[in-house]
Amino acid sequence: MILMRKIGPPNRPTPQNRSASRSQAGPLPGFGPALGLTVFWLSAIILIPLSAVFLRAAGLSLDEIAARAFSGRALAAYRLSFGGSLAAAMISSLLGLVVAWVLVRYDFPGKRLADAIVDLPFALPTAVAGIALTALTAPNGWIGAPLAALGLHIAFTPAGVIVAMVFIGLPFVVRTIQPVLEDLDREIEEAAASLGAGRWQTLRRVIMPVLAPAISAGFALAFARGVGEYGSVIFIAGNMPGISEIAPLLIVISLEQYDYAGASAIAAVMLVASFILLLLVNGLDARRRNAMER
Repeated sequence: MILMRKIGPPNRPTPQNRSASRSQAGPLPGFGPALGLTVFWLSAIILIPLSAVFLRAAGLSLDEIAARAFSGRALAAYRLSFGGSLAAAMISSLLGLVVAWVLVRYDFPGKRLADAIVDLPFALPTAVAGIALTALTAPNGWIGAPLAALGLHIAFTPAGVIVAMVFIGLPFVVRTIQPVLEDLDREIEEAAASLGAGRWQTLRRVIMPVLAPAISAGFALAFARGVGEYGSVIFIAGNMPGISEIAPLLIVISLEQYDYAGASAIAAVMLVASFILLLLVNGLDARRRNAMER
């Protein structure tokens, strides 16, 4: 009895404690309403439209799906779309790191203008970007003419497709790396230098582990944008079947021929392949983070 009196009954929440806990929860609604709203919008904007693609393709038999989605022309288009996007994402990751580093670490005349130009592909219509890139890289263009004299051709070739994908993917990498680089304390680099680390060692062991998640995220965004890009690519690609024809163009051609099931079959293959590749990229990034934490 004496022990119970000393311990006393458990503390019960008072109205003041309840109001304090509610104020600490923040202005947003609780977990239940927020989760319901999230699921609703994800279903309405993403899941339902994507499921309609599979339902439309399900109206075909397996032989018809194979004939449309896995023909020689379609496989060549898949190779260009996914292979070109992969190459463009790698190039964008390297160039984006350099551009973000220059914009963050150096002061030079016209820095604000250069920083604003990075966002130009976001606001520029894709058709305008495609026409501009084609005019520059065509055999009679400012860039294409000197290269053509050397026997190098960009416009109307798979190389032009990669150039267009780099153009529209580079801003994603720059804007993903830039804020992380701005928050990186330079005292860490100075500490590494004071311990005898060279520039390459500091970059490889101090800076890159911090920037690696941002680079991976920018790579995934650039890759995803390149796979689905249409407007800026069709002008510079030349659209030659089996050579410079992208998969989104095949979908548009099928729609123009009123072959909605065939277009859905190609779209379903691209959707599954894109999801698997992005899942693989995110899985490798998560595995690398866990290894670093250990």
